[in-house]
Amino acid sequence: MDNQKNWDKILDQIKQSISSANFRTWFSQTSLEEIQKDKLIVSVPSAFIKSQLIGRYESLILASVEKVLGKSFSVEYTIDSSKLSKKPVPEIDEDIFHISQGPINPQATLLNPKYTLDSFVVGLTNNLAYAAAQAVVANPGVSYNPLFVYGPSGVGKTHLMQGIGNALLAKNPYLKLIFASSERFMVDLVDSIQTKRTGDFRQKYRSCDILLIDDIQFIAGKDSTQEEFFHTFNELHSKNAQIVLTSDRPPAEMQKLESRLLSRFQGGLMVDIQLPDFDTRMAILKAKLQEKGESLDEEILKLIAETVESNTRELEGKLIQILQISKLSGQQTDLEFVKRFLGKPMMSHAQLDQKKVLNGIIQYFNTKMSDLIGPRRQKELVLPRQIAMYLLYEECKLPMEKIGQILGGRDHTTVLHGIEKIKESASRDREVQRLLIEVKQQLSS
Repeated sequence: MDNQKNWDKILDQIKQSISSANFRTWFSQTSLEEIQKDKLIVSVPSAFIKSQLIGRYESLILASVEKVLGKSFSVEYTIDSSKLSKKPVPEIDEDIFHISQGPINPQATLLNPKYTLDSFVVGLTNNLAYAAAQAVVANPGVSYNPLFVYGPSGVGKTHLMQGIGNALLAKNPYLKLIFASSERFMVDLVDSIQTKRTGDFRQKYRSCDILLIDDIQFIAGKDSTQEEFFHTFNELHSKNAQIVLTSDRPPAEMQKLESRLLSRFQGGLMVDIQLPDFDTRMAILKAKLQEKGESLDEEILKLIAETVESNTRELEGKLIQILQISKLSGQQTDLEFVKRFLGKPMMSHAQLDQKKVLNGIIQYFNTKMSDLIGPRRQKELVLPRQIAMYLLYEECKLPMEKIGQILGGRDHTTVLHGIEKIKESASRDREVQRLLIEVKQQLSS
């Protein structure tokens, strides 16, 4: 008897134990590729269906196999994505859909399947955010609700958010999950008002189990959108639906954000993702190479990581460009080639002088030069002044006596204290780490 006839008999057994809708959804596109001594090789069209067969139906499958073939076998799954195009999409029973309150196919949520927690590169600058994401997956709606992740563009906020969504759907595909940008939320709201279908809009957003909203900062100043999101937030939070928000800044820095939304955003866990440090940049480069099946010498990776000090997106972009240009031009990807491609580092000591540092500090902290170098000792001036001391010493390589003269005639011990204070804080205080990275980035622009 051939493999397909055996599998058809096994499927007939399985069909007797589950609904026709579930059978069509999970089993209709499977096939038996091979029967080995004690193992069956079964082909499925996607990793998602594989995970569901293992997680939900493994005991049923094994029992059906043993009944048909007369002895016990283990089952191993291989993925053949071409099956998706060769066979029709499984029909989903409408009753099952409404009872589950969520899509069976995770693609309906518009999540990128590549954005998983496993593929998220963890380092010093994002480890707290990653730990928070794991806690949310373990106890959605209980641990950290809402989870508010903030940081500059290109550091992986969206990846982490979608990683949470993908992990939750892997645990329970019947969850109703919505992933949308704040712009999408606004567009949907406006459309519902224009078409007089606000009830449908509210049913969509207020009935979900998981709400992921990207770039929430854009609703600030938009009164009707804030009003609607306030009520959506309250409705979801009251029934312990998990809410995850991302932003390029913390809630307190979102101008024209209503105080009632501010308090709710701050009511869960707020955690930042900073620009990646050198070690994290190295890890990102290695992970990207492994993903693409490529390799580069360690020295080349170090050069890229040292030169590209900005966000993760630009770092990955430079790596991809180097690999592509090397292949198209036929040049060997050696250290000299990469040096020529990258040109000069983004910031060098020769480019950075005392005037640029001081101007960058007053611009970043929105203060005056007279206050920065003057005698005033107000609390809000201490940190900018100490960061100026640190950068003048570390980046411009100026002696402490010279730094003291630049900053209003301060003595050597004051400058030394300021430098040591920033060094010590930068080793443990994530906010100081973030400030240093962002000020350096501004100086290099």
